[in-house]
Amino acid sequence: MNDKPMLILIAGPYRSGTDGDTQAMAANLARLEAAAWPVFAAGHLPVIGEWIALPVLHSAGAGPTDPLAEQVLYPTAQRLLDRCDAVLRLPGDSKGADQDVAIARRRGLPVYYDIAEIPDLGRQETSLPTG
Repeated sequence: MNDKPMLILIAGPYRSGTDGDTQAMAANLARLEAAAWPVFAAGHLPVIGEWIALPVLHSAGAGPTDPLAEQVLYPTAQRLLDRCDAVLRLPGDSKGADQDVAIARRRGLPVYYDIAEIPDLGRQETSLPTG
């Protein structure tokens, strides 16, 4: 087994099914982010496309419901996949996440559908830090 930490793109619904409702998008982002700790605890580095795309949009004076978002959100994930070692596909309908999976498969990258499938490098305690 490879003991090198992977950069893992967490892919799932963000705008899908929200009808532009920013609270629904925030809830979707929170679901994506909930997977970040288990990925990190397994010894890998999680990344979510929106972590990069949203600041890019904001710096252009736009948000996730602006027309510019189409030119930033999907391309950001595609560019990230040039650097990523794997994808964790979370449940839910998402055109963008499905595109991420298709790109990963074309590039021969592993696609995981459950956090338990990700190799555990044993680098962190799996319990959340207390405060």
